[in-house]
Amino acid sequence: MAEIVQQRIEERIPELEQLERVGLFTKKEVKSIIKRATALEYKLHRLIVNKEDFIAYIQHIHYQFKREEIEFPIIHRINSIFRRATNKWKDDVQLWLSHVAFCKKWATKGQISKVFSAMLAIHPDKPALWIMAAKSELEDRNSSESARHLFLRALRFHPNNKKVYKEYFRMELLHCEKLRKQKEELEKAEMDLGEYEFAPEILNGKLAEVVYKDKRKNIFKNTNYTEDSFTWDFMAKRELEAPGAGAELQSAKGRASDINRREERCCQVYEEGIKSLNTEPMWTCYVAFCLERVKRKTNVQELKEKRQGRILSVLQRAHDSSLLKEDYYKNWLQILLSSGDAEGAASVAMAATQRFSQSVSVWSLSLQTLIQLGSGDVSRLFQDALTLVNPKESLPLWQQQVQWSMANQSPEETEAVFKRGLLSAVAAVAMEMKQRYLDWSYHTGGYKKARKTFTRLWTFLCVFQETPKMNYLRDYYERALQEFGTSDDDLWLQYIQEELGPLGQPENCGKIHWRAMKFLEGESVQRFTSKYTLHQTGHL
Repeated sequence: MAEIVQQRIEERIPELEQLERVGLFTKKEVKSIIKRATALEYKLHRLIVNKEDFIAYIQHIHYQFKREEIEFPIIHRINSIFRRATNKWKDDVQLWLSHVAFCKKWATKGQISKVFSAMLAIHPDKPALWIMAAKSELEDRNSSESARHLFLRALRFHPNNKKVYKEYFRMELLHCEKLRKQKEELEKAEMDLGEYEFAPEILNGKLAEVVYKDKRKNIFKNTNYTEDSFTWDFMAKRELEAPGAGAELQSAKGRASDINRREERCCQVYEEGIKSLNTEPMWTCYVAFCLERVKRKTNVQELKEKRQGRILSVLQRAHDSSLLKEDYYKNWLQILLSSGDAEGAASVAMAATQRFSQSVSVWSLSLQTLIQLGSGDVSRLFQDALTLVNPKESLPLWQQQVQWSMANQSPEETEAVFKRGLLSAVAAVAMEMKQRYLDWSYHTGGYKKARKTFTRLWTFLCVFQETPKMNYLRDYYERALQEFGTSDDDLWLQYIQEELGPLGQPENCGKIHWRAMKFLEGESVQRFTSKYTLHQTGHL
């Protein structure tokens, strides 16, 4: 054993000397490393070996520097120790995956393939490892051929595994899309494509289609693989690539007619998908397709109308099935409003609030639509919305209601909205309402109304809290002083009195007095000085 240990240590000496030469370690540190490595090597050659000893040795060798002249031998040595460990503990999948992770980190791509190959020879019964290995070939080594080969081998071991088929199918689609983008970029750069091979069958997704069709009998039928909206979506969009009639394509109207037929064929596939799979993801694929087509520009009015009629029909049916995603109600309303269908838009707005009664965004959008159309009892709807949504999320609705009330209701009704907002248990809502209430009071009733509102807010604060929070009071005073501080000597004096009270900070009074003398003008200065003196001497 001693001879083997000595041999392994001697193998390491050149790389350690190189570490010393490039200045990464001192001579003393190198001696320490050799001593530690010797102890670890002895542990690895005992009769009873622990997996933890291999891990410790790997961690001991590992370093954080990337110097070309020393990188390769150290990485090679760590890989060697990993191989010794996985040979000893073949069943430990986590150990294998640690080796894979190391290879990925240090970009030893060729080694990754070898590790996966060795691991799959021991663990062919684990579909997830086959999928992981195939993805590594595609993503880390950019080899679709190797990935395809691994998937085909995986299917020999797991001929009825849905996940393997699905990932194989997805891989072929991704590969197809990648090749298309590469071809487009080369064509844009006006490069000669002669040296590149872009087989039309692959670009058109034929390989993915083969995976789908060849295995549909074995797997899809028996295991309901058609319960996958991704598959239906792919097969539907393939209909867009069907060849059209050559003569017909000479005119704009002919081309539009051909496009419409292709889109109709796509919809037929989606309809089959809906029959088999009446779920939200399936309807989402269908709606997304129709939306994408309706957004395409065309000068042929007939095609525009066909597309609009199609999307409105699909949206309505998805809604009737209670399977239309929340986000699509906005698209639905936009289409109806742009086409001038006010009655339809109002109906959809109300339907959306019933379907998503606790969604702030849906209520906000629907109320905005109803306000724009002048439809419905908006005041009551705001109350319904604020009753149903989570109070902690309700601030946007309060802001929207205040805006609407100031523009459409009487001052008394708007004031009532503010007062309801003040009672909110949500601090952010109450604070927003207080600030807006003060601003609104000043702009609608001037100085006197704002002072009255300020006094009312102060009283409200005292009544609805066991003790007034001084930070809130300071905020009110500061806001009031911004509006009236140049002329209202009583306001400055009240502020000082609050700071002298049990909840205030008397040391702030000097600063407030200095600011008052700086901002007050004319007779206000004399009145403030007199009252302040009387207050200081206890006569006020």
